Amino acid sequence: MRVGEKYINRPLRERGESAETRFRVIGKIGRDSGVNKNWSLSPGDSFDPGKWIFELSNMASPTLLMAEPLTGRTHQIRVHAAQKGLSILGDTLYGGTQAPRVYLHAAELHFRHPLNGEEKTLRATVNFAEEPHLLRRQLFIEPELTDALRLLNGAGDGWPDWYVERLADFILSQGGQELSVPQKAELERLSKHFFCRGAYHRILRRNIHRTKPSEAIPFLVAGTQAPENFVVRENGLRFELSVREGYSVGLFLDQRDNRKRLLSGYVAPTFDPLFSSCSARPEVLNNFAYTCAFSVCAAKAGARTTSLDLSKKYLEWGKRNFTLNQLDATLHEFIYGDAFDCLKRLGKRGRTFDILLLHPPRFSQSKKSGVFRVEKDYSRLVTVSLTLLKPGGVLFASTNAAGWPAEEFITCLEKTIRGAGRKILKRHYAPQPPDFPASRAEPAYLKTVWLRIE
Repeated sequence: MRVGEKYINRPLRERGESAETRFRVIGKIGRDSGVNKNWSLSPGDSFDPGKWIFELSNMASPTLLMAEPLTGRTHQIRVHAAQKGLSILGDTLYGGTQAPRVYLHAAELHFRHPLNGEEKTLRATVNFAEEPHLLRRQLFIEPELTDALRLLNGAGDGWPDWYVERLADFILSQGGQELSVPQKAELERLSKHFFCRGAYHRILRRNIHRTKPSEAIPFLVAGTQAPENFVVRENGLRFELSVREGYSVGLFLDQRDNRKRLLSGYVAPTFDPLFSSCSARPEVLNNFAYTCAFSVCAAKAGARTTSLDLSKKYLEWGKRNFTLNQLDATLHEFIYGDAFDCLKRLGKRGRTFDILLLHPPRFSQSKKSGVFRVEKDYSRLVTVSLTLLKPGGVLFASTNAAGWPAEEFITCLEKTIRGAGRKILKRHYAPQPPDFPASRAEPAYLKTVWLRIE
């Protein structure tokens, strides 16, 4: 039964559905050699497969137990362990001692496939010695295909107001002030862990738009200087980056999963394949294209792309990204100009697209359209863009405006689409990627949704 944020074990006379867990002691682990240093356990090691393992914190030496949940009630292992005075290390909600993670791990799961009835077994090795934030990334990001990711995401990883990214052979640190002693030590540890050649730090200013370009360039704090331009891998593709470009290095890492959706043509189980209703060669419009990373992914998927941006410099950068991935940029279109003006001109020419990508900055300014503020002008942007979207086409809408609640963003899209006389057929809201974990102290800022529109 749930009481507030916790589940409790109800008295037998009040129970509806039963919950049963069997516990068995595996052994003890000395704190000197402790679980956080060099201890790991694989399925089959000193216990029967198909069970759960976890560390307890209420004894002089941590005790390793095996728990077999005979039923599948929410939080039942945690509730039953706490009831017996055996709180799980790190599970502060149920009385456990504070720790970097909750020391509870599913080593093996056995189930029957719901479609074909086959018996399936999934196994996962546990290594409690690994740092939790690095382990989370290893589970979701393939290092052979991707070497550009966020290693620390502020409060979500226990480091408020500090953000660290790996960019191939270099590390970029960002925060509101100079590095503290603990931060320097952590940066050094991460550099060694990933065999990085150099580490940079940038002090984030409150008012980005009034920051001079020279003030936004990070400075070297350890190792060797990065070349003016270098290449990173993302989902098997290659992109050019530079740490000398102020706040933007050339790739927004928080959109990696959405680029992969475009690259694979697969958004979600409930969403039709992206190119299922397209012509032989789908047409994709990438608005606010920046260095054209989305366009590269679409082109690799077989689409003809049109990349639109207010910066000639970034469009040229985008063309180099095409070349890096063995794509002929001359077979694709690159348009320099104001977004609203270019969209209207494309409409007058009768251009239509199978997929529209809208991921504008929070703030921009052009001579023709003036100031663009995402909360105020997103609806107008969608309205103009929809005139170019084919029936049954897909609209990708995104914003990184942290102060704009997700519910209001979605409502804005729905009202705008209805107002344009169009209907949403399918939708999928995509969360921030796993290397950008949110927390109560620092909620998710990125809002992205894929919409198939009648």
